Amino acid sequence: MNKTGAEHLVDVLAELGTDVAFGLPGVHNLPIWEAVAGSGIRLIGVRHEQTAGYAADGYARATGRLGVAVVTTGPGAANTLGAVGEAMASASPVLVLATDIPSALRRPGTVRGVLHETSDQAAMFAPVTKAAITVKSPADLAPAVARAARIAREPQSGPVYVGIPTDFLRAGTERRPESEVTERFTAVDLDQLDYALALLAGAERPVIWAGGGAVRAEAGPVVGELAEKLTAPVITTFAGRGLLPPGHPCLAPTPVHAPEVGALWDEADVVLGVGSDFDGLMTQNWRMPRPPKLIAVNVDAKDAAKNYQPDVTLVGDARDVVAQLVGGLVARPGLGELTARLRRIEDTVRRRMRAEEPQAADFLGTLEETLPEGAVVVADMCVAGYWAGGYHRVSAPRRFAYPMGWGTLGFGFPASLGAAAAGGGRVVCVSGDGGFLYGCGDLATLAQESLPVTVIIVDDGGYGMLRFDQDRAGVPHRGVDLHTPNFVGLARSFGVHADEVKGFGRAFRRLLGEFVRAEEPNVLVVRAALKPPVNTSPRWYRTP
Repeated sequence: MNKTGAEHLVDVLAELGTDVAFGLPGVHNLPIWEAVAGSGIRLIGVRHEQTAGYAADGYARATGRLGVAVVTTGPGAANTLGAVGEAMASASPVLVLATDIPSALRRPGTVRGVLHETSDQAAMFAPVTKAAITVKSPADLAPAVARAARIAREPQSGPVYVGIPTDFLRAGTERRPESEVTERFTAVDLDQLDYALALLAGAERPVIWAGGGAVRAEAGPVVGELAEKLTAPVITTFAGRGLLPPGHPCLAPTPVHAPEVGALWDEADVVLGVGSDFDGLMTQNWRMPRPPKLIAVNVDAKDAAKNYQPDVTLVGDARDVVAQLVGGLVARPGLGELTARLRRIEDTVRRRMRAEEPQAADFLGTLEETLPEGAVVVADMCVAGYWAGGYHRVSAPRRFAYPMGWGTLGFGFPASLGAAAAGGGRVVCVSGDGGFLYGCGDLATLAQESLPVTVIIVDDGGYGMLRFDQDRAGVPHRGVDLHTPNFVGLARSFGVHADEVKGFGRAFRRLLGEFVRAEEPNVLVVRAALKPPVNTSPRWYRTP
């Protein structure tokens, strides 16, 4: 059918099942906003393009579906780059739809000074996306968007940029179909599978290490079943949090940075890595020794081998591959003994936490007691976020989001908007005072859209982690102590209910319980300073 390019674009989004997108209007992309009307797609207008990128990422993490950001040309597109880089590092399927200057005004090799012109807008996105696609004609618009969405979602998932010359959006054109592509993993190599089964069957102290790829593949049930068969502890990465429920008999209770959990890795004679690349943050910059035998399950053999060389790599979907491992093994005894050891480890770690940083213990205890069923926690790069990232008991997959892919400060609040727009219930954002100011203008979005978000701002008057680094080094504070606003007054000025407490005691518990059960958005400011946990690099227990 002959429609405008913008109408075809919206048709593709609808066919992809898009129910929510995030964007900021500009003179070049207004036809998209017009075409969305009546489509059934909720296009949420944010106050900064970076928020559009983070919100799309937060939506993707909470749902597993494609997150969509709609932004305008030049500076509008450039403003998304930090957020898109985080999505790339965390393998979030995000589609960035950005306009470009009119094709009729483009002169190859020359920047003429057209409004918002960039010499090569797609090139800005090349390092932080799986693909950067520039639409070449109005007829190519719809198939280009469909192709980009497919690339973003196929393993290993990640963000894709589509640049659309603005004149293509109003141009009438017939829709050209995209070439059908049916890509499936080839069957796992049976010799490699047999070798892996032999290693696991002969292991005396096996360990399963599960990452974000296991979550994306929805492999939790089979990973749990395999762990019980092997009597193997399961250590999850930051991206793998929630893969197994907190009460699972094989779940290691904290990240590997706790010495007691690190000992599980050190003692292992065989480690099975599922959906992980063994990144520096998890392995303490690879100070952790390579296990005697390493089996990797990954969608990408190169990704599996880039940090520790596996003895065997099983390429394929984590759920399918692990299910084959389950079917090839016989259950062994000792599950009760393993569970008892893991419970002792948890008790030791919690007692140490209570002794070293009682405020963190109170904070985490209150989260556990007050969060409603199905709540999603989105943490920023802040000290309270580090505690949540390491020690919050995540009840299920996709109920915790954390920017430990690229480590982008300012992720928490805008990503929580996207998670809340997914419609799954209350979202709790854990932010520091510094990180919250990156996107505080989107309190307007929070109020306008009435999103079910509770924002916890832990205000220690600066960048607490960096302050700790300087104190530890014995140098004067430089750039870390901040003048912060009256956050309660700031939130209320946008029409968002807010209150403030000092510390994480009874008042915090009472107010957080009220806030997370409210229908409207709200902000709870906590005046407190926390020491960082051992899962932050200055406190890693291993030395180079």
